[in-house]
Amino acid sequence: MSVTKEKKQAIVQEYRRSPEDSGSPEVQVAIITSRVQELTGHMRLHPKDYASRRGLLALVSRRRTLLDYLVSGAAPRLPQTPLFAHLLDRRLAIRFKSL
Repeated sequence: MSVTKEKKQAIVQEYRRSPEDSGSPEVQVAIITSRVQELTGHMRLHPKDYASRRGLLALVSRRRTLLDYLVSGAAPRLPQTPLFAHLLDRRLAIRFKSL
């Protein structure tokens, strides 16, 4: 139920800030968002899977922390990234505190 190696590489290619980048907060948020979407589909099929639900909540919390950092960190840079438009999509229902 994790992100495949090929899919992760595609996400890194799309959201990285430089050619050497593989772990910036933008990339981490994109990877976590992909995992959250997969787990959400799993939870629709298996509503009583409480272990997966706990993992999903932990991922959402980690993503929320990274998004808060991107929006209000030392150098707010989320509004300049292509990830920003994707995250504002109503289906994801992500709320930003300082926007």
